Order: sequence, then structure tokens, then C-alpha cells
Amino acid sequence: MNKRYYEQLKETIYSDTLENGLRVFLLPKREMAKTYGVFSTEYGSIDQSFVPIGETETITVPDGIAHFLEHKLFEKEDRDVFQDFTKRGASANAFTSFTKTAYLFSSTSSIKENIETLLNFVQDPYFSDKSVEKEKGIIGQEIKMYDDQPDWRAFFGTIQSLYENHPVQIDIAGTVESIAEITKEDLYTCYRTFYHPSNMIFFVAGNFEPEEMMELIQQNQSAKKFPSVEEIKRSFPEEPEQVAKKKHVIEMPVSVSKCMVGIKEKIDVSDKHSFIRQDLLTDMILDHFFSKSGEFYQQLYDKDLIDNSFGYETNLEKDFGFSILGGNTTKPDELADAITTMLQKLKESPLNEEDFERIKRKKIGHFLRSLNSLEFIANQFIHYTMLGIDLFEVLPIIENLTLDQANDFLTHWVDENRIAVCQIIPKAG
Repeated sequence: MNKRYYEQLKETIYSDTLENGLRVFLLPKREMAKTYGVFSTEYGSIDQSFVPIGETETITVPDGIAHFLEHKLFEKEDRDVFQDFTKRGASANAFTSFTKTAYLFSSTSSIKENIETLLNFVQDPYFSDKSVEKEKGIIGQEIKMYDDQPDWRAFFGTIQSLYENHPVQIDIAGTVESIAEITKEDLYTCYRTFYHPSNMIFFVAGNFEPEEMMELIQQNQSAKKFPSVEEIKRSFPEEPEQVAKKKHVIEMPVSVSKCMVGIKEKIDVSDKHSFIRQDLLTDMILDHFFSKSGEFYQQLYDKDLIDNSFGYETNLEKDFGFSILGGNTTKPDELADAITTMLQKLKESPLNEEDFERIKRKKIGHFLRSLNSLEFIANQFIHYTMLGIDLFEVLPIIENLTLDQANDFLTHWVDENRIAVCQIIPKAG
């Protein structure tokens, strides 16, 4: 077992790569009352086309299958795994994103038992024709529920405006039609390909002894048999640099319109240090100009173009990246024009040293406060590890950012051909 101490953060990470390829990371925090465990696979909604383990030809599976598989793993032949956690006083959950699926629990007691439950249920799939058909109805209702939510429609409508071919544009849950095509054989194919321990990370943070915890996980894994490791071959379509459509309008039964402006980010993961700088600077610049204390936010508010729902987010991954900002508005066209103009003005709005140092201090403060959350640490550690980055090395990277790097980023960040608008407007009649 490896041990690494981070002097600046006063944190120690214990890690090991087991014989089956599973990467295990432990962060003991004895001052915490609870323990949080996450078992995550690098498999998300965008992984639709791939070569199944043991085969040679690329296949394409139905949209939404990663999310469907997440649901089905909790259901076994004789029980629902949620009950196993509940009996031991644990709260369990799972989520599927564009790039990963994660299974998690938090608890203040029976930690070892809950750890074994998490490892065992994820590594023991059970799918039947009957249970798969039953799940289609459940997930179909979930899809319809999200289809009725203006915020969700605006979010994916913006991504669909940005991307023409990449599967990031497809709803994580798929469609009612796509999940109807899923079979138990499809689920087993995806499971065997993407749920091999070598494609997974197990992270535990909280109140425990690291040596005992690592021994528990090692013994659990050594008692199981897995096929030999094979490289996963994923396939993604060619994606043009420009956006798919400049404007996308969706009519819904809403009383107030929504307007979102999306930026199709240029991604280069060949240099992980350049990638993390881009990730950090994108968030820092958006916060500086468009947070509630930002210059552009106040201008939009004074013109009565936005309300308190206005916000932004950025998402950079290996194969895609986007930033989205917007919210409710009574003047969607005016808001779209105003945000687009402001973004393009950034090229001509270099930061000064005082502003940049303030932005850095704010980012550092936010990062340090976030480290009080076990959930943040675990999920962000896994996210960055899958990108080849150490979460606990992010702080010095922020501290070493320079004004020249920030202004160079501003100069090249926004391209009018990579900006798209999505609006939700009241349905006629």
C-alpha cells in the first residue's frame, strides 16, 4: 500500500492497485463522524459505440443503456440492495453522468459491512427478461418527468445546439423509444466490457483505520475471479468545430421564458497541466464576470434581463467540453444578444493584476471550503483521477496561475462560431 502526505493540505492518501486492476484510494479523516464510499466505473452515457471484451467488431448499443444498467444493478433475484444498506443504517445512491457511473453510500456505523455490500452488489449482476421489461416502464416514467422540466430541456437543448454528432447531445437516460430496445444481453455485454475492476476506482473517505480498510478490500477482491484485462476500445464520431445550430427554440407550457447561451469548448488533453488550467480558468472567468458580484451580471440585472435564477456551469472532459450560462427572462432575444456580446468583449477586456489576484483568492477559498465535504472530495478525486490529475495537486496549480495565462485564455476562449443559444418560450395558446 502506498502512502502520500500532502503537507499543504495536511491530508494523507493511501492507495493501491490490486491484482485485478482495481485502483483503491483511502482518505482517513478520524475527526469525521461518517464514512463515505464510492465505487465508480469509467463508463457513461457517451460510451455507446465500442468493441465488446473478447470480440473484434464495434457495436452500438441503445441510448440510455449506461443509466439503465445503473438502475438494474440494485435489483437482485431475491431482493433490492437498497434494503441491505438501510438495515445497517446507511444511505445509498448512484448516478450516471456523461463519462462515469458511480455507486455510493454514507454511514456512521457498520462501515466494514457496508463496504462489502457496495463491492459485492456492483460485482454481482443479475438481469432477467422479466426484470428488464419491468424497468423499462419505470425509467420511461422518469424520462417523461424530465421531459416536462424546463430547466432540463433547456440544458440538453443547449448541448444539442452545440454538438452535431457527439453522443453528449443525447439525454443520459435515453428516450422511451431507445430504452424499449434494451435487452438483458445488451446489459451483460456492457457490464462485462466496462465493469472490469481495471476500469474502476474505489474511494473511501471518513472515520476508519486505513490498514484495516485496505486489507478488507484486498481480501474481498482476491476471493473473486475476473477475466484477464483487455483494453477498452471506444469509438466516437467526428465532430465539427462549429456549433450544430446557432439558435434552438423549444415551446413548452411555461409562464416565463428561459434563455441559455452555450460555448463549445476546445479540448486538448494531451497536456494534463494545460487541461487543468483551462478547466480552472473557465470557471474563474465565468465567476468573475457572471456571478452575482460580477460586472456583467449587474449590467444584465439592471436592464431587467435576468432574475435570481441566472447562473452558469462548465463541464470539460476528455472528448468534449461546454460552458452554459443563462436563466429565466422575460426578454429571451435581448438576453441572448447581451450575453453573446459580453462574451465576445472578453477578448478586449484584459484583467489587471488586482482583479486577477482577487479571482485567485476566491477560487482558493472555495476549493479549501469544499474539502470539508467528504462527498466533494470523493467524487472530485475520482473525476480528476480519470483525467490523470491528482485532486490534491490542484491547489498549487491554482496558486501558480499567472495574469498572462488568464489574459491569453481570454483572448482565445470565445469564438462566435462556437456559441449557440437555446430558448424555452411559452407554448402558443
